[in-house]
Parts: sequence; structure tokens; C-alpha cells
Amino acid sequence: MLAESLVSTGEMLGVDDEPCRLLIADDQPHILEALELLLQPEGYVLELVRTPALALEALTRETFDGLLIDLNYTRDTTSGQEGLDLLSEVQRIDPQMPVIVMTAWGNIDLAVLAMRRGARDFIQKPWENARLLTVLRAQLELRRSLRRAQWLEAENRILRAEGAPEFIASAPSM
Repeated sequence: MLAESLVSTGEMLGVDDEPCRLLIADDQPHILEALELLLQPEGYVLELVRTPALALEALTRETFDGLLIDLNYTRDTTSGQEGLDLLSEVQRIDPQMPVIVMTAWGNIDLAVLAMRRGARDFIQKPWENARLLTVLRAQLELRRSLRRAQWLEAENRILRAEGAPEFIASAPSM
């Protein structure tokens, strides 16, 4: 029973060596296609959506290691408000979720606002492939490391729980 508890805890926290699952939200099909061509060969499992509503729907039915989201979804809109609202909603759902925001209409004020709302990084379109890959790897590895730490903490709580068997050994090698 103890081993079963540890396995289910580990599975729940995602500490296995599965490929990183990434949700990408952008309204432009050619952007989604370019990101797919860049990221799939790197081993990412992708879900691509074109609206903030579809991104939120995907988050309710599946688990992701991170999100890459655009800030603007409506034509002729450059304020970034749609993406900022999505970012706030994602943070409400999962405050530890690494969210990287991107936009073609970036400025320092928008980047600061996105970071204050919980974005882990800000990518300007058109992006540099090497920088985007580096940011994603760093943020997703940080997420996995935090999950591993949570799993180890849960494992320690279970092992130290009252009523758990004590390990006693009398052999000199022990």
C-alpha cells in the first residue's frame, strides 16, 4: 500500500521522464505551424489552439508542463489585453504553470505587465529560434525540478507518517 501511494503521488506530480507537453495559443496558423516545425523535432508534445477560450478549455481537460501564448488574438488589437487576461486566468488555475508570452507588438511596459501577472519570460516576434528553445528548456526543466521536489517531500511525509514501519537493521553492513 505504501508503494502504491508513492507511485500514484509520483504520477500525479509528473515526475516521470515523459516528453514535455506544451500548450501553444496563437491566432495565426502560420505561427502555429512554424512553432510546430521548430518544437516537435526537439521532442515536445504540442497542443495548438487559436483562441484564449480554447487554451482554457485544453487546460481543464489535459495536463501541460508549460504554455506559450500570444498576447493579441483579435485583428487590429495590439494592447495585449486578451493575452494578459488569459495569463491571469492560467495563474488562477495553476500559479506554478510556466507561461511564456510572445507578441509582435511588444514594448517594455507590456513585458513588465506580463511578468507582473506571472509570465516567466517574454518573447518578441519574430523570435530567434535559439533563444526560444533556451527559454522553453529552462522554464520546463524548472517546472519538472519543482515537481520532483514536491514528489520527494510527499514521499518523505508518507515514510515518516505515524504508524509507518520503522526500518531496523542489526547487520554490520547496515
